[in-house]
Amino acid sequence: MEKASIIGSDITQVKALLEGGKVVAIPTETVYGLAGNALDVTAVAQIFSVKKRPTFDPLIVHTHSFESLKLFVREIPEQARALAEAFWPGPLTLLLPKKDIIPDLVTSGLDRVAVRVPNHPLTLQLLKSIDFPLAAPSANPFGYISPTTAQHVADQLGNDIEYILDGGAAEVGVESTIVGWENGIATIMRVGGLSIEAIEKVIGTVQAQAVSSSNPAAPGMLKSHYAPTIPMREGNIEALIQEYPSKKIAVLSFQKAYPAVYKNYILSESGNVTEAAQRLFAAMRELDNSDADIILTEFVPAVGLGKAINDRLKRACAE
Repeated sequence: MEKASIIGSDITQVKALLEGGKVVAIPTETVYGLAGNALDVTAVAQIFSVKKRPTFDPLIVHTHSFESLKLFVREIPEQARALAEAFWPGPLTLLLPKKDIIPDLVTSGLDRVAVRVPNHPLTLQLLKSIDFPLAAPSANPFGYISPTTAQHVADQLGNDIEYILDGGAAEVGVESTIVGWENGIATIMRVGGLSIEAIEKVIGTVQAQAVSSSNPAAPGMLKSHYAPTIPMREGNIEALIQEYPSKKIAVLSFQKAYPAVYKNYILSESGNVTEAAQRLFAAMRELDNSDADIILTEFVPAVGLGKAINDRLKRACAE
């Protein structure tokens, strides 16, 4: 029988596992990550294997400080420096030219590496205790809903990894925002846990890239992603309900209650998009664990983290 992973807060044990080339789950403020030594191609290959993630979808590298970037990044634009000063540690990832020390497997053969400093005390302590950065995509099977608690990781990958570092529920709840520089212009490669408005206050207007890509230039850009196993549709919920008269309907709504359906999860009764982001993946997971036939959902207001929520919902509903 396969051995289930330990859930705990022993950083010394996690450090030993990572130094021994193993992969573990770590908490961040966005979602839980599946982490391994970013400089060890065998450990990186293990991440792809455990996640069943295609190797053309690059990984994010996590480090403990802006200063440590110089070990594996060739150059840092002034705007990147300004954003790092404003938002690190935090839910911001920068896409920067990599040094050769970063294996090509991490970046899917691309010449830029996605890097961030996560804002979680346990993981920052861990990163400071080891002498390598961690490659860490979300700790879930590829394409499925991202985990926001240690138990979510255990439910999905518990037999595939030895240790899950438990740092409580993720505070942000959606993945980091990725910023890259396309022909010198700051570009949002993926909307996420840091709002575009906050970024523009620091560096001025940015352009946004279309998310869908079958050959992504940055992590998390695939068209179909974050998806439950039960079919999910987005639109006017009241109209959609009429299309499924004989089905068990689960509804994931922003503010409104739908008492007549089989199951209803409301993201934020007060209409707060930040609260909705924190609850999004847990809500999708709960509905997916019900025996509903279909999940109906709607977009939230496209302000602040609302853009990131809508991006995840769009991809969860993609065929």
